[in-house]
Amino acid sequence: MYRNFFKRIIDFCLALIGFLLLSPLFLLVMICLAFVNNGKPFFFQKRPGKNGIIFSIIKFKTMNDKKDSDGNFLSDAERVTPIGMFVRKTSLDEIPQLLNVIKGDMSLIGPRPLLVRYLPMYNEHQSRRHELKPGITGWAQVNGRNAISWKQKFDFDVWYVDNLSFVVDLKIIFLTIKKVFLKEGISADGHATTEPFKGN
Repeated sequence: MYRNFFKRIIDFCLALIGFLLLSPLFLLVMICLAFVNNGKPFFFQKRPGKNGIIFSIIKFKTMNDKKDSDGNFLSDAERVTPIGMFVRKTSLDEIPQLLNVIKGDMSLIGPRPLLVRYLPMYNEHQSRRHELKPGITGWAQVNGRNAISWKQKFDFDVWYVDNLSFVVDLKIIFLTIKKVFLKEGISADGHATTEPFKGN
């Protein structure tokens, strides 16, 4: 009952309340990022949702669009702006995703939505992460976030799919708050965020 009915109701209500309460902060961050990113405070990208259905995720834009002499984007570490790094470390870049939750593309809690190009690389076990809507935070995020291996992330995602409950979601919320304050697992060693998934 919780998985198929109450979870969506709770998602919608909490996301709407959260967005309204955070709207002053939302506007402040939006203005600051628009200033440092040439009027582009938001980052839109196609991501796979439940059952692999593609949707557009919205986040605050923490990296600029600087390119090298060949027209290729510089590395993530070179493009992260100082204010973008602050926004990322404090997880403020996730605030716009509340709109994705309100719309119904995402849940507050679930496997993080990854890149569309990763879809053909998953094995059968890893593909099970798409049995649920993706989340702003999830079991993998509170157990290491970007500092753990891809295999560990996928194992945590599938564990959540099999063990989803109100109690588990409540635990993830409290652990997420702790992670945000401690700023743990924001990046993998040697990367601004995490290394790309290259398949099994």
